[in-house]
Amino acid sequence: MDIQKVMINGLPGNVARMLVSHVISERRFEVVRYSLTGPEISDATYITDTDDPIRLVRPENREDIIDRIKEEHGRFITIDFTHPSAVNANAAFYCKHGLPFVMGTTGGDRDALEETVFASTISAVIAPNMAKQIVGLQAMIAYAADNFPGLFNGYSMAVKESHQATKADTSGTALAMVDHFKRLGVAFEAQEIVKVRTPEEQKIMGVPEGHISGHGWHTYTLVSPDENATFQFVHNINGRDIYAHGTFDAVSFLSEKLILGETGKVFSMVDVLKGA
Repeated sequence: MDIQKVMINGLPGNVARMLVSHVISERRFEVVRYSLTGPEISDATYITDTDDPIRLVRPENREDIIDRIKEEHGRFITIDFTHPSAVNANAAFYCKHGLPFVMGTTGGDRDALEETVFASTISAVIAPNMAKQIVGLQAMIAYAADNFPGLFNGYSMAVKESHQATKADTSGTALAMVDHFKRLGVAFEAQEIVKVRTPEEQKIMGVPEGHISGHGWHTYTLVSPDENATFQFVHNINGRDIYAHGTFDAVSFLSEKLILGETGKVFSMVDVLKGA
C-alpha cells in the first residue's frame, strides 16, 4: 500500500515545523515538498532536519503552482496550521482544487468554513484542538451539558487560558468549553475569558520557561452562589507533541474516508476518536 502523502501548510510556523519533524522522524507519511505560507514570509524555502528543502508558496503564487504540485505528487492530504486570518480563504482554495484537508487552525468564520466544504467535492477534518485527550475531555463536558442541563445554575465561572505570544486569537478550545458550561447553566460570555500572552505572567503562573514559546494552559473555575463549593477543570499542555499525534490520526482517518468515497463532509476530532 502506498504511503500517504501530506502537504503541511504554515511553514515556517512553529506547529508546521514540529509536524514536519515528526513526519520525517516517524516515517509515517511522506511530506510534499511545498508549503503554502503567509504574505509576510520572505523566505523561499524551509530546510528540514534532513537538509531537504520545502518550497514556500506565498498567497499570490499558489494559483499558478497548484496544478504542478498535484502533477508532481499525485494525491495528498493537506494539513493546515496557518493563521486565523487565512482560514476561510485557505479552505476555499482547498475545495476549489480538490484538496482534502485537516485543519487545526482556529479563528475565521467557522460556519462559512463548514459550508464551503459541504458544497465541495472533498471532505475535511476540522477541529480547534487536535489533542485527543483534550477532545475527549470536551466530549465529556458536552455529554454532561446534553444530559444534565442547568447542573451549575447560579454558579459563577472564571476562565484563564495561556498560550505563546504568537497565538493571535482566543483559544478555540476555551471557546468551545465555555459553550458547554453555558448549557450547564453558567452565565458567562466569551469576552470574559482571560487571555494570557506575556512571558512574565506565564512564569508567575508556573509555565516552565522552556515551554513559554509553546504551551496551552487552561483553567475553568466554577463557584457556587454561596461560595461554599468550588469545581475546577484544568488541562495544561507543554510543547506541541500531543497535537502532532492527534493531527496524524486525523490524517489517517480522513484517508480512510476518502477511500470510501466520502465527499462534502466535515468530520470532527470526536469522529476521529470514535473511528480510531
